[in-house]
This record gives sequence, C-alpha cells and structure tokens, in this order.
Amino acid sequence: MNDFCKQYPDAQGNFGPYGGSLIPPGLQVEMDKITDAYYSISKSHQFIAELRNIRTHFQGRPTPVYFAKTLSDQCGGRIYLKREDLNHTGAHKLNHCMGEGLLAKYMGKKKLIAETGAGQHGVALATAAAYFGLECEIHMGEVDIAKQHPNVIRMKILGATVVPVSHGLKTLKEAVDSAFEAYLKDPVTSIYCIGSVVGPHPFPMMVRDFQRVVGVEAREQFVEMTGETPDNVVACVGGGSNAMGIFSSFIDEPGCSLYGVEPMGRGTKTGDHAATITYGKPGAIHGFKCYLLQDEKGEPSPVYSIASGLDYPGVGPEHSLLHDLKKVNYVSCSDEECIDAFYELSKKEGIIPALESAHALAYAIKLAKEKKRESILVNLSGRGDKDIDFVYEKYGAR
Repeated sequence: MNDFCKQYPDAQGNFGPYGGSLIPPGLQVEMDKITDAYYSISKSHQFIAELRNIRTHFQGRPTPVYFAKTLSDQCGGRIYLKREDLNHTGAHKLNHCMGEGLLAKYMGKKKLIAETGAGQHGVALATAAAYFGLECEIHMGEVDIAKQHPNVIRMKILGATVVPVSHGLKTLKEAVDSAFEAYLKDPVTSIYCIGSVVGPHPFPMMVRDFQRVVGVEAREQFVEMTGETPDNVVACVGGGSNAMGIFSSFIDEPGCSLYGVEPMGRGTKTGDHAATITYGKPGAIHGFKCYLLQDEKGEPSPVYSIASGLDYPGVGPEHSLLHDLKKVNYVSCSDEECIDAFYELSKKEGIIPALESAHALAYAIKLAKEKKRESILVNLSGRGDKDIDFVYEKYGAR
C-alpha cells in the first residue's frame, strides 16, 4: 500500500474534509462494530489466507492485462486493458463483495442488504451470499430493472430477493435510500454491503482495500509485460470503486498520470449528466461528505447516465480529496462517445465492455490520439452482457 492510502482515512474516517460518518447515534453503534470487526480481522493471517483462496479458486484471479493491438494501431498510443470483465460474475464488484461477505460471516450476520444500479454489485453480492450461505436483499430502481434485465434474472437465480424502487427517478440514488431504510430496520442481524467507495466510515476505506487487488495485480503485470509502469491509468468514476482499486497502486508514481472519467450523459444541463466532480461542490449524502451535485438548498440534484452504474450524484470521499490535491485528473465522456467506444472495442478486439467501462475506454482512445508515444492502462471494470439488449434495441448492430 502506498503512503497516500496509509495516510487516509484518519481514525474518524475522514479523507481531509470529506468522508466521516454522518448517521444517527443508534446506527453509529452498529457501524462502530463493523469498523472494529474489520480492523480486527483484516490483518489476520486466517482472514487474508481465506480471502486469497477465494480469489484464486472461486473468482479466477489474477485477471490478465491485455494489449489491445488493433485498437492501438488504429488510434496511436499503446492501449492496455486490465480485464476485470473476466473476474467471476463479470466485473470488479466481486472483489469487495466476497470480502464483505466474509466479514459478515465473521460477525455472525444472517443477511446481506445492498443497492445496485447496473446490477453488477447486486449479482456479485448475491453470489457472495450464496457462497457463504446468507440471505440477500437487493434494492434496485425500476428504471434500472428494465435496462439491466439480464442481471435482475441472475440475482434471482442466485437466490436474492430483488426489491423494486419506484420513487423519485427510480435509479441508483433512490436504490441507496431504500436499502439504507431496510438496513435501519434490522442492523443487528443484517449488514449493509455498500457497492462502492461511498457511505459512512468504514465503507470507503474497506471497499478500497478490497479493491486494491486490481492495482496490485495490474502494476506487477504491466511491469512484467513492458519493463516499466504505465504513462497513464484511466478508469470510470461513478462512486469510484474500480478507479480507487487501480489508482491505489499508482498514486504518486513519477511520470504516471491518472484519469477518472465521469459520465457527461446528454449534456451539461442539470439532470442530463452525473459528472459530480466536474460540476459538483462539497456537500453530504448517505452519511458522508463528498463532492455532490446539489440544488441551492443542498439537496442532491437529479442525475442521468446511459450507464446505470454511474448515475449517482455523489462520489467517493477519497476521490474528492484526490481532486483537491490534483493527484487525479477528473474528466468526462458523453453517452455518444461511450457508445462509440462500446462498438469500437467489440468490433476491433472481440471484447464487449460494460457501458460503465466504455466511458473509460472512450477517454483512453481520445488520449491515445494525443499521446501517440505513451502507454495507457484502462481498467476494463466489467463486461457488457448486461447491456447488450438495451444497446441493440436503441442503437442496432452498427
């Protein structure tokens, strides 16, 4: 772990002015138990050995780094992909879900509760629940249920109860609200397994730590392949778990530029995008402080992205601090650029990416055209199986 990740968060879960735990006292008691349990077992040989065994024999880690030669020849630059789409269940989400499931088992919890947008976190948590013999309840907005139908079916087959959320915009923010409410009813026997580096302490730290495996593997693999570290690392950012996973091994790396790609959606008008760091300001949501898209009263603004896993008005507190310290460049990508990249990778490399990952890929293609002599490592955080019905219906085969 690099010095930055060792330095943050502090004992109260603060990443500079961001993070913390802004929750009711009764719930804070339960959250403190989770924090104590995590600190207790995360350094234990037994926990680490079991998690490593799961990653090797169940998840199929390490996932490879792949040189996208055809795409690179077309764009210039050298584009490499960290293939998290090959992680079991098809995305990076299982990295922290298996860790959270193992923690829940250690604490004697009976039920896992979570929200999901794109469905990948829901599928991953349902998988973890099945593995550890726990109940699972997934809250999902009705808009996302319609868009991500394949993942909804997968969750149900895995034994999870999928709770449709019908209020507000019926997407990710509302799903988080609903899951929190369900958790508040029974925080003793259940645990809320947050799906990104967001929420009250210890979740931003805990999810980052479980996702660090992506960066550790990628760094070692890239050096083995090329003899050096990458010139650029690119990842999409909604809440920001996949990005923190890969960035964690390259923060403060000399000569390496980091890019977090936010969803610009249909444009810059409020409600047409979810580019939180680009257009937001410090605020509070779901029990923590971060950059937040908000109205004049400080309430979260409506957001939108073609990628259901990115349409969240907040962002991880660590990303908020990294932006202020100028350690990561936070940029954006529109729906159209995302769709172009989705088809480009599919047709040129035979890899269908998740729409979330296609945002990172779109920016990497743009970067490759500008930096023709530099290497670009993209965290391909998920595969596009979940998106193909929606994309084909709206855009055809192209």
